[in-house]
Amino acid sequence: MGGKEFPKVDPERKVLFQAYFPDAKSVILDGGDGMKNVKSTASKNKDGVWNISTSPMEIGFHYYWFNVDGKRTNDSNTQLYFGYGQPTSGIEIPSGEDFFIEKKVKHGKIIDDSLNSKITLGQRNFKIYLPLNYGNKKLPVLYLYHGTGEDITGWEKQGYIRNILDNLFADNKAKEMIVVMDYGVALKPEEEKMPDDYPRTVLSSKNIDTILIQELIPYIEKKYKTNGKKAIAGLSRGSYQAMLIGANHPEVFSAIGSFSPVIYEGTQAEPFRELPIKNLLKSKNKPFFFIGIGEKEDPRFFEFNQTITNYFNQNKYPFFSYKSSETYHEWLTWRRCLYQFAQQIFK
Repeated sequence: MGGKEFPKVDPERKVLFQAYFPDAKSVILDGGDGMKNVKSTASKNKDGVWNISTSPMEIGFHYYWFNVDGKRTNDSNTQLYFGYGQPTSGIEIPSGEDFFIEKKVKHGKIIDDSLNSKITLGQRNFKIYLPLNYGNKKLPVLYLYHGTGEDITGWEKQGYIRNILDNLFADNKAKEMIVVMDYGVALKPEEEKMPDDYPRTVLSSKNIDTILIQELIPYIEKKYKTNGKKAIAGLSRGSYQAMLIGANHPEVFSAIGSFSPVIYEGTQAEPFRELPIKNLLKSKNKPFFFIGIGEKEDPRFFEFNQTITNYFNQNKYPFFSYKSSETYHEWLTWRRCLYQFAQQIFK
């Protein structure tokens, strides 16, 4: 892990963590979705070093931390990622796949860019992936969103987007594209004071819709060499944003990717009260719709998934359904979704 001896992952996927907390009375391993079934034991040696060993862990990338006498504390042995609303430790349990591993292929690059939004009255930062041959011809653009508690670094660091796309393009499995990794929160100054709940998330997502159509797309198409073709995708909260924006503008986006779908503010009578998915049925263009989910995700995500697929089946709207084997509501699911989705768009 970053050249350090710990954490150590053995062939059975058991992990040994080591941390120096000489004054601690208790150190407990805790973490995100893929860590919830992990059992661990902790013991302190005479030098104040804690050894924490686990049961076999699930494949994929997991956020984790230590509860040190009840206080959440990161592991100094690993690099930090932005997750759960703050810098958080992460560990990769190998799955045996190499589609997101850096290979000896020609590499694209990820750059930082920003614009000043008249809608939220402030600067909005985003990241842009440009393939190796960028500049030789005009390219389509994928607008891509992260999830709750994460930021624009997610797809780059945890998602390995550069490796995924570099490898796909090197193997001629996908059409070269530009990817704009936009920030998934957009609130006006007075809206910042609202409670952080689902109504605010819906409002923020509607603001992102306005920003994307009125500000971000015109900015990208003026500054970068684009061919006018566009797709939109996102994970978890970002899946809602992709569906909301894609369904609002089916004439703009040729494809919509919903990775671990979420539907906000729906009721049993009106599941799509704040999601204009019926617009897709009426559209002339019929955007390609991809919906993907991890096999071990919580039931609520399967309910959202089922609600959408049932609706499409009832209305005979074509879609592509993908299930990620053995994964939770975590980054290996979303990497796999992107890998599948990227191969099917801009054809």
